[in-house]
Amino acid sequence: MDSEIRPRRSVLYMPAANERALEKAKSLAADSIIFDLEDAVAPDAKADARVNAVAAASSGEYGNRELTIRCNGFDTQWGSDDLAAAARSGATAVVIPKVGSVETLDLVSRLLDAAGAPAEMQIWAMVETPTAIFDVRAIAHHPRVAALVMGTNDLARELRAKLVPGRGPLLPHLAVALAAARESGKVILDGVYNDVKNLDGFRDECVQGAEMGFDGKTLIHPGQVDIANEVWAPNEEEVVAAQRIIDAFEEGLREGRGVITVDGRMIENLHVDNARRTLATAAAISALG
Repeated sequence: MDSEIRPRRSVLYMPAANERALEKAKSLAADSIIFDLEDAVAPDAKADARVNAVAAASSGEYGNRELTIRCNGFDTQWGSDDLAAAARSGATAVVIPKVGSVETLDLVSRLLDAAGAPAEMQIWAMVETPTAIFDVRAIAHHPRVAALVMGTNDLARELRAKLVPGRGPLLPHLAVALAAARESGKVILDGVYNDVKNLDGFRDECVQGAEMGFDGKTLIHPGQVDIANEVWAPNEEEVVAAQRIIDAFEEGLREGRGVITVDGRMIENLHVDNARRTLATAAAISALG
């Protein structure tokens, strides 16, 4: 199972127009980086940002970090050029904003192929509109989609919902997207937290996202990385408990026992599967170095 898990606890947006930020990202503990050509880049800096993103993704200077590029939408003058450049950049995936249909994903896939992208290049589909919520099952099942990325700011705006502590207005929509990701076996990343100075509030939202089942969180500030990494990593007690469950289960099988308990609690296959995932996640995080 270890080989099936790639940690994406912290997925940091970095404005590709900011060369100092790109340099700093080489030393940050983020599991993944999104070189952003969209929201974080002014119109007159789009072309330079594209050049910077491609250079960063192909540089080999970011260690084990997973590198992706967020393109501008196809309803802009930059989207097609962004995608063509990203296709040959060496990035793991292109992040596509405001995906609303499988047809959009088919178009992105065809354009990637036409631009010379390797067959293994993935699409991370941003779910940030009501249309995307209604079509999220089909979006998640697209063969080239590897991850769903929640765009909670845009989703809240389009729903006319308020961004409040606890995210009550968004929880039903987050849950629908999460269910689609789990049904399709894809990764799903929680949306950003806007108040970069409120680390307690950020931690609370990370805990909520982890408890819901998200695989990690998208971030807008380096100061958020360590908290996300901590929240989405199994702690020592969880690792020890997981190993005890597996050991007890295997001993029970050897002895032919029909009922297996740990600390007075009956252990079933689902508990063993969860325990194995906990150990595999811990091992994958450790392997990052």
